[in-house]
This record gives sequence, structure tokens and C-alpha cells, in this order.
Amino acid sequence: MIDRQKRGLRKLGLKTICDLLFYFPSRYENFSERKNIIDLKEGDKTTIYGKISDLKMEKSWQRKMPLSHAIISDFTGTINAVWFYQPYVANILRIGDKVALTGKIGRNKTGLYIANPSYEKINSYEALGKGAALLAIYPETTGITSRWLRFAIQKILKTIAEFPADPIPPETLNQYHLPSLKSALIFIHTPQKLSDAEAARKRFSFEEVFFIQLSHLKQRVEHKKKHSFDIKIGEKDLHNFLSIFPFELTSAQKKAINCIVADLQKDRPMSRLLEGDAGSGKTAVAVAATYAVVNNGLQVAYMAPTEILSQQHFQSFINYFSQLRLTTKVGLLTSTQVAKFPSKIKTNEATHISKAQLLKWVANGEIPILIGTHSLIQSKVKFKNLALVIIDEQHRFGTKQRARLVHQPATLTEQRGRLEQPIPHLLSMTATPIPRTLALTIYSDLDLSLLDEMPPGRQKIITKIMEPSQCHNAYEQIRQEIKNGRQAYVICPLIESGKLEAKNVTDEARRLQKDIFPEFKIGLLHGKMLPKEKEKILNEFRKNKIQILTATSVIEVGIDVPNATMIIIEGAERFGLAQLHQLRGRVMRSIYQPYCFILSGSRSQKTKERLNALLSAKNGFELAEYDLRFRGPGELAGMRQWGISDIAMEALKNMKMVEASRLESQKILENDPDLKNHPLILEKIKSQKNNIHFE
Repeated sequence: MIDRQKRGLRKLGLKTICDLLFYFPSRYENFSERKNIIDLKEGDKTTIYGKISDLKMEKSWQRKMPLSHAIISDFTGTINAVWFYQPYVANILRIGDKVALTGKIGRNKTGLYIANPSYEKINSYEALGKGAALLAIYPETTGITSRWLRFAIQKILKTIAEFPADPIPPETLNQYHLPSLKSALIFIHTPQKLSDAEAARKRFSFEEVFFIQLSHLKQRVEHKKKHSFDIKIGEKDLHNFLSIFPFELTSAQKKAINCIVADLQKDRPMSRLLEGDAGSGKTAVAVAATYAVVNNGLQVAYMAPTEILSQQHFQSFINYFSQLRLTTKVGLLTSTQVAKFPSKIKTNEATHISKAQLLKWVANGEIPILIGTHSLIQSKVKFKNLALVIIDEQHRFGTKQRARLVHQPATLTEQRGRLEQPIPHLLSMTATPIPRTLALTIYSDLDLSLLDEMPPGRQKIITKIMEPSQCHNAYEQIRQEIKNGRQAYVICPLIESGKLEAKNVTDEARRLQKDIFPEFKIGLLHGKMLPKEKEKILNEFRKNKIQILTATSVIEVGIDVPNATMIIIEGAERFGLAQLHQLRGRVMRSIYQPYCFILSGSRSQKTKERLNALLSAKNGFELAEYDLRFRGPGELAGMRQWGISDIAMEALKNMKMVEASRLESQKILENDPDLKNHPLILEKIKSQKNNIHFE
């Protein structure tokens, strides 16, 4: 094996024979549909075998599009092959190579051609026709081709003495008509027909989701054995607290609060996920839960992913509790700010204090509510009686980070005559839209509450998709709305100009101020700015000293400026649907009419269809389902943060498969909660904990 191949294998993470066996094809080429060149017609989707008689890299004369061009010959004739935007193909192939090309036949003024074909170097024209009609195509890298992988894996399949033990029980395989592990490995790498490959992929999709479910449900079983704080909540007290809110709670908020209150009064620790669109009122639910806990003389930790969001929640909690005339002390702890409310001098304001003093007051229980970033999980942060942990945008934290806060050593507390270490209750929150099948899979250990309605008085957002050349229409709309007292965001994908052809906030802020809106104040916000600079800009924007805030996606989560009712999103094709929806949510926080202008430079029909989903979807949940349904598993890049493979993503398109895997997991754990009778399952769960992160 040459060094280039060794480097390629390392890059693909393939270290052992087992790694190779479980490195699955991304697709298959069907060589049974092979045609001679003389028999080709426009519109055919087929495979041709031939020899490269000419090959060059060039640019189209009209659009200056880089492409590779080849002439392919067989014993019946010749045809052009063209790879658009793929000039590198001319460096990979060589004149004289024998190749198999698969693609669609088109026609132009020079005659028939095969467009953007997949290609495979072959030794002879008969080589691919023997054995299998389907040829496995794998994800490749420099030095490692599909051909190399096929040869290596087929050699393993022929010579392996013993296949790995099948961790899925035989009764489960039989019930859902799934092939055994040995059969599935053979089917997925060397299928004789497409149904073989599909059966194998179904099995491996089921397997991954099945073991994720088992792992989480087992955690849930073990978690329920633990004990938490006894929290007594008087219905009258809670009703009086909620009745003073300056707005009417939605039915979804009331339902979520009731579920949380019921959980808090149980002897075991709560594990609940609160999911809702931006502006649906998650903070109000968190405040109600916090009140129930601190009213029992216990403590709450509220962790947010960014300093901006932490500072905003700090202010929100101050506003809630001060309006309710409660003198509850609230602390703020981030890497750059330490503060406490109320100040001894000005009781209606917060004051900056030393970190040592804040930690002392948290440790002795004098500060019942502590809000902050990752700083909350520092070893120096100790609580006296931490009874509730709230984690906002929880998927932005790692599993270990969340666990460190939830399982922080607590003061030994005697309850009901026993001495024990109580576990805090956990309330996770997210505004990121998650498909139902994904939620059932990665959050099997959590109870789920949905805020699927917006507070009364909110107007439906007017979303317009435009080409960049139409941006003047959006500018005029913004100008009129600002004259009426409103404010706007302009979002760009990049901070500064670079290799990518996309707008950046630095140049855009300068251009808008100079050429478009000289009469208004324009601010700039991005992730490379210092926290103090960010806070200064945001404060000026909140006070309407800045009318237009030009920013990156740093404002995606948690920025709450009700007077901002318009947003322009430049380069929208570079953002995921969930991210676009989050950004759009920034202007849906008041009773004023909100507007969203989506500018895309892409002319791709697929991109247009995807962006149009923003016009028809009623909420983020619908958008998440759209992304899962209509985008291929390999394109769900935004979902890879969950640690789930592409093949398992296919299972997430199938609600029946997800529910079946959940049902089987529950059955096994009901009869064998410690998995003593299922050693292969226990071993599998332990091994995958290192590979899959549920965040």
C-alpha cells in the first residue's frame, strides 16, 4: 500500500478490517442498462463503455464556465462527454483510458453528448458485466477510489473466517423482515439487484436508530431510579404569580407549565425538553418554573450558549421578578461580566460585583438564580441547593458540558428520613425546529413539550423571495417603515470579503450607510467583535439609536428587539431552512407587521423550491419536516451535529421505522432493564457512546 492510500484511509477514518466492512456505498451504478454508442437517443439515462480518444480542460465561450471535455469511442461510434464546473476531471482521466460512464444523454448543435457522467476506469469492456449488474460507489478521497474500496472489501468478504456477531435479536429481525448482519454486509457491498441493497440499508438504518433509542431509554430508566428535591407548589400561589404577567399566556404555555409543575412535585428528577419557535414564549415558561423552585428556598442555574443571550436573559428575569415586586436576587456569570440584581444602592438596577463575591453568595444560597454561559460549569462554581437546571438552545452544548451542570455535587439533604444526594431537575429549551422522528430518536430520554402557537396579537410575517437585482424594492419598504418608527436587520453570510462570492457585513454596512440609507444610523455586529463592543451595539439598537443593524447569523438566537420588524437576508442559499426561520423569527416579536426579504443569487430550481417552503410553512416544525422529506440524507449537513450517520437519516424519513425501533427498545428494557440477558446489546450501547453525541 502506497503512502497516498494510507493517508486517504486515515482521512476516511478507516483503520481496521471492521471499519472497511462498515464503510457503506453512497450509491450504485446500474451497469445492466449498458448501451452501445450507436444506439443512444436524447433523454436516455444509461451506461456506456468506451475508450477516451481526446480529453481537455476548457471554458464555455458564452458563460466562461470551467469544464472538462472528452471524446469517447466504442466499436460502434463516438460521443462527447462534458463535465460542467468539473475541470479537475481532465486531470484524473487520461487519453487511452477505458471507462464506464453513466449519465443522461443530451443534444446540442454538435450532436449527442453525455452530461456530467459518473465515471469508472475499467480494465476491459467485459469486466463490469460479470458478477454484479450494480456497482457500489463509495465516498472517496485522494488516493482512495471506489474501485480500490470495492476490491479491498470484496476480498474481505471472500476471505473473512467469521463475521461480527449480530447485536439485533433474531426475533426482532424476523418480525420486521430484516436480513442478518452477514447477509446485510454482503447485500450492501455486492448487491445482485437493487432490492438487495435496499434491504441492507433498511436493516442498518433500523439498527442505528434502534440502538440510539435503547441507549437513551436505558438512561431514562436509570435516571428515574434517582431522587430529586421535594418541591411543594401551591396552586393558588402559582396562579397569582401567573396572573400578574403583563400578557395572556397561550394554551400551549399553560400546558407546558402544568407539565413542568407536575414533574417538579415528583420524587424523581425531571428531564423535559421545551421546544418552540422564536417568540413563542419559552422564557415565560422558564420564569414560571424558576418561581416554583425559588419559592421553596432552592436554587436555579440558567445556562445559555452566548454572552449576548445570557445578558438578555439576565435582564428578562430582572424585568419579570421586579414587575412582580419580588426581591429575588439574580446573578450573572460570563467570561467577561459578573453582576447581581438588585444593587444595594439602586434597588431597581443591577450592579457589577467581583467574581469571588458572586461565587460566595451562590455557594451559601444567598443568590437563588444564576444565569450565565459555559462559565457556570467551572469547578469553582458551587451551589448550596441546586434544584433546577435550565439549558437554553441546549443542542449548542456538548453532552459532557450539560452533564457537568446537571450532576454537579449538591449539598447532602435529608428528605423523608434518608440521607442522599439529590439530582437537580432539568429543563432543556430549543427554538431549533426538529423533525418529529429526530426528536423521538435523540430525545428518547426526555419528555417533550411543544409551544406550537404564538402569543395573541402577533401578525403573520410577510415573506418575499427576491433576486439581488430587486433589492431596491426591499430598501424602499424599509425606508418607509423606519420613518414610521420601526427598525431593521440586514444579514450577510460573511464577516469580510474572501474567496466566496457572497456579501459580507463589513462592506455591506459601509455601502448601505454611504449609498442607500445616508439618513439613518447603521450598526455592524459579528462574531469577531469583543463582547463589550457587541453589547454596546445591541444597546444602541434596542434604544433605536441605530435604525439598521447589519449582522451575520450571530443574531440567529435570542436577540429580542420588538421594534425591529424587517429583515433582509442576503445570500439566503447559504443558510439552512431552520436557520432562515430562526433569523426570520427576530422580527416576529411585537404586534407590528413584520417583513422578511430573502435574497438569493442562486438560479438553481432546487434552491428556489427549498426557499419557497418558507412561504407555505406555518411554523418551524413544518419546515424541519420539509427539509427531512425533500433533501437527501447526504445533504442534511445541519443535522450532522446530532452525530447520526447518513444511513440512519434515511430511517428518520420513515415514522413507522422509528416507532417500531422505539417499541422494540421499550419491550427489551421492560423485561431486562439491566440488559443482563442481552450482552451483545449492552456491548453495542457502550461502544457507540464514544461515537454518537446527542446534542
